[in-house]
Amino acid sequence: MPEEVKFTEEELKQVQNIQSKYTDIQNQFGQLKMAQIRLDEQEVELEESLKSIQDDEKKFLDGITEKYGEGTLNPETGVFTPTKS
Repeated sequence: MPEEVKFTEEELKQVQNIQSKYTDIQNQFGQLKMAQIRLDEQEVELEESLKSIQDDEKKFLDGITEKYGEGTLNPETGVFTPTKS
């Protein structure tokens, strides 16, 4: 059986430095994953907001079409021009 060998102070410092770097990287991965989770949640919220505004737009357009008929609106002037049938 080989004899025990004690690492030098420098070697121990290198081992501790490597362990510290691994710990730092693991922490950074954890922070990155948490950021990804928050971004995923924000993406879902934005998709829901987009769907909601699209629903609002459709309801508005359906109401306007029922009231004025088919046509186009100049949003700058507020002038509605009916489509000729």
